[in-house]
Amino acid sequence: MHSKQNLPQKKCAHCLRPFTWRKKWTRCWDEVRFCSERCRRESRQPGTPRR
Repeated sequence: MHSKQNLPQKKCAHCLRPFTWRKKWTRCWDEVRFCSERCRRESRQPGTPRR
């Protein structure tokens, strides 16, 4: 059985919160910058403050 404690983590480029690896990111983990679609969308809008 796998332990979720051993998964790699990154900080979101928008909200600066830590997020962990997901299976859907297996091939592109190096390119992942945002924890969610919402953070990705909000980071493209000019003038939105970072938390």
